[in-house]
Amino acid sequence: GFGTPNIVEPAFAQCRGPRDVGYKLTFGNNVGSPEPLDFENTKMMVFIGTHIGENVFTGQNLQFANALERGAKLIVVDPRFSIAAQKADYWLPLKPGTDTALLLAWIHVLIYENLYDKEYIRKYATGFNALKKHVKSLTPEWAAKITELPAGLIRETAREMAGQIPAVGLHPGRHFTWYGNDSQRGRAMAILTALLGAYGRRGGIYLSSPIPAPKYPSPANPKPAARADGAGTVYPFASRGLGVTNGLVEATHSGEPYPIKAWIVYSQNVLQSIPDPWKTKEAIEKLDLMVVVDVMPMEQYLYADLVLPEATYLERYDDLYTVKNAKKPFAAIRQPVIDPLFESKPGWWIAREMAKRLGLEEHFGWEDIEEYLDYRLSGLGVTLKQIQARGLVEYDKGMPYFDFSKPVRFKTPSGKIELYSEELKRYGFDPMPVYEAPDEVPKGYFRLLYGRSPLHSFARTQNNEILNGYQPENDLWINDKIAAELGLIDGEYVNLENQDGMLSNNIKLNVTPGIRPDAVFMVHGFDHKSPLLKRAYGKGASDTYLMSRYKVDPISGGTGMRVNFVRIIKDGQPVMISGAVSAIGRFKSTRDARRPVKKVVVPRAVQNEEDEGC
Repeated sequence: GFGTPNIVEPAFAQCRGPRDVGYKLTFGNNVGSPEPLDFENTKMMVFIGTHIGENVFTGQNLQFANALERGAKLIVVDPRFSIAAQKADYWLPLKPGTDTALLLAWIHVLIYENLYDKEYIRKYATGFNALKKHVKSLTPEWAAKITELPAGLIRETAREMAGQIPAVGLHPGRHFTWYGNDSQRGRAMAILTALLGAYGRRGGIYLSSPIPAPKYPSPANPKPAARADGAGTVYPFASRGLGVTNGLVEATHSGEPYPIKAWIVYSQNVLQSIPDPWKTKEAIEKLDLMVVVDVMPMEQYLYADLVLPEATYLERYDDLYTVKNAKKPFAAIRQPVIDPLFESKPGWWIAREMAKRLGLEEHFGWEDIEEYLDYRLSGLGVTLKQIQARGLVEYDKGMPYFDFSKPVRFKTPSGKIELYSEELKRYGFDPMPVYEAPDEVPKGYFRLLYGRSPLHSFARTQNNEILNGYQPENDLWINDKIAAELGLIDGEYVNLENQDGMLSNNIKLNVTPGIRPDAVFMVHGFDHKSPLLKRAYGKGASDTYLMSRYKVDPISGGTGMRVNFVRIIKDGQPVMISGAVSAIGRFKSTRDARRPVKKVVVPRAVQNEEDEGC
């Protein structure tokens, strides 16, 4: 093809990248998607900032509900009383940004109370003595001062986990780019999973199974230039396949290490998914050409030199859909039910026609996508006609756990679980997780938290007539005691101003006891800026347009986006906070962190349990 190495997508640097880096450094494998948590057999689930019921695959929601129904216990760590927290045995509303301190304290308890899976660690891990020394002083009492959780609760929840070894499902998380040190948080979660003996074990994290469908044959490209986004160089553990989206924006903006002259934007909204959209706009202005391929007239349409409208999923074939992270891996196809409408074309057709006009047709060895799908399905022993009739084909490799009757080797340099990472040390990073304190909330401000809705997918569906009817705008969760102190009323509209003076659109207040007083929360994806999105245009407030700052994880290149702070603007004037931080003590003392948390009022924004997302 072109020979460019600069292919990027937000799924890595704005979502799961730091998590996958942390787990791969520890176990030798990425987590992948959907997360392979053995809900069917787990006895204890642990969610850290994972709001299942609001943000993930519908099938995983069902598995979660079934696990609860058969009596699995649940620990939820979240500053917000999410749907998952409502179901929890323990809700730990820690101070935002202190998750790694909690994880390290849990690791301390498991090691120093001799509760970890000793046989598993002895046989399959390396670096345990160094880890033990590392966490010696990282006690629950140490973490309590940081997280604002009781030391006794930290110790009790660690013991609860230990009591269910190895059937502990510590969910790896999904959207993971929070504070700019997220790869080390991923490492801490992976190490905790290892100490619980839960990786590759029934009831913990099961193993994925590759599907033997041949991939697209890569053309023999000329050796490309070095990547402009820093993947593999500036950020040594970043994926070279998915790249660092923000790194490419930076390179386009600065012209370093070399000028970027054109973007082809496909199936992503660069002005809603990447923080600091003002810099993204400035980068776009420096381009000679921007081509946009999309099914909807999103924000980047307004900046495009050329728009190529793609047919919707009901009007096209897509590439073979393979899911190796299911207990029974499978392959499925998406097939059209009607012909493309108007001037829209399928993505594969657009790519092939562009290649023909650029003299690259030789790299497209099939006349149509049906022929290509037959080629890929040949590896599974089925034809396109057969899978059209069956819907999918399963690839059953047996039980997805380690067979400990045979030698077990992990895909790490040592062949074992690496509690101490020589790879990180070689690149100048801490070989074991270290807690880094987040920036403190400035006086008069709240930390801006964001997440997903069970009614919408990212920023994609707000213009959908049916879904817009159910949720046309987002709202702002604010603690009820703080709202009373500030004279704010549930349901009234305010604006938000961030630390750099960026002002939001109007947003409705959701006054609730279900969030800490030092933070506010909104659902991502609203206040679209494209007037072509007639239903979604200007509805609600955009979290992205309040993210004028982010912190880049030096290990993975992921953008920590929970580093922005906002204050309330009412009737054009800031609403001043006099003693908000002192209210945290009242918050902790007015609700038990165990089962009685279910007495907390369920916020309106989280009533439904259907969605999938990052």
